[in-house]
Amino acid sequence: MTLVVLGIYLAAQFGLGYYISIRIKTEDDYLIGGRSLGMGLATFSIFATWFGAETCIGAAGRVYEEGLSGGTHDPFGYGLCILFMGLFIAVPIWKLKLTTIGDLYRIRYSPMVEQTASIIMIPTSLLWAAAQIRAFGQILAALSGFEVTIMITLAALFIIAYTFMGGLLADAWTDLIQGIALLLGLIILAIALLLQNGAGLFHAIPVERLTFRDPSFGLLDNLEAWSVPVLGSLVAAELITRAIASRTAKIAQRASFVAFFIYVLVGIIPVFVGLIGPQEVGDLEHTEQVLPLVAEKYLPPLLYLLFTGALLSAIISTVDSALLTCGSLTSHNILLPYLKRNGEVSEDRKVRLARISVVVYGSIAYIMALYADGV
Repeated sequence: MTLVVLGIYLAAQFGLGYYISIRIKTEDDYLIGGRSLGMGLATFSIFATWFGAETCIGAAGRVYEEGLSGGTHDPFGYGLCILFMGLFIAVPIWKLKLTTIGDLYRIRYSPMVEQTASIIMIPTSLLWAAAQIRAFGQILAALSGFEVTIMITLAALFIIAYTFMGGLLADAWTDLIQGIALLLGLIILAIALLLQNGAGLFHAIPVERLTFRDPSFGLLDNLEAWSVPVLGSLVAAELITRAIASRTAKIAQRASFVAFFIYVLVGIIPVFVGLIGPQEVGDLEHTEQVLPLVAEKYLPPLLYLLFTGALLSAIISTVDSALLTCGSLTSHNILLPYLKRNGEVSEDRKVRLARISVVVYGSIAYIMALYADGV
């Protein structure tokens, strides 16, 4: 039953991607959705793209292992990154009318810097995509009973094909749908925990687990722990692209503010699950299992199915954005300048080049996911 419902859900997503692919005529249509994202699409696209497997599964696992200090990066650090994006970057970056973040380096410096910066940015998105594909495969394996390697392969095929077809606009629409599913799934889990024994669960958490500060960290270590997610991710192409693709500068800014509040409020739920994990599910060999195990313990089967779909939603929303980033930086900022030396490049060829790049990076991310030790 679970697999049937999941199959219908994924088929519907695939159908949406195909429908949107019919409307793609230009490179801007494919890479930035024709600069058409309204407030709802932009908000949920920022939220759902940023709220990936590491926020749900990874953060809960780190907090389970380290206490609240394990949540420094997610959701609090990366949440502040979205806020700073709205405060300082969204409006000026929108006004530049870029296609990718790589264009900024060409305008400000030179084509050589543009290409160098693009090459440097690609590995981060590629690693991010690989992590999401592995998480997707692990959840499918847990649901189906099949080998993880088989499920990772199927997950990669679905994600590559979906991103290949629809580009950013398909990504944004699925972000909206999947963002709502994610909100519902995590809120239902939070309500179930609170109704059954919320106060008791909180009071059972050891006090030493309720501090942001790692006792083994000095001042510089703590500054680094916060500055990497807050400041280091401000130039993340996945985030910048949402501002570029917004219909107006105001939408780009306001969407960032709303996404920040949603991200932090919803992100507290996996953190709470990680805090109560030791007393709820005992010692785990793989700490990343704490969130689905707590959900399975507290939710009835139908709601657990919804929650599982929400986790998959978080993963799909993130991985297609990461692959699209790799493809856009490669096709638009690295390869296209060389092709233009031989004359003007048609829009059809630009789109084709971007799609081929997505497939190449999707294949690399799949191989990385297959041989990784964990998310």
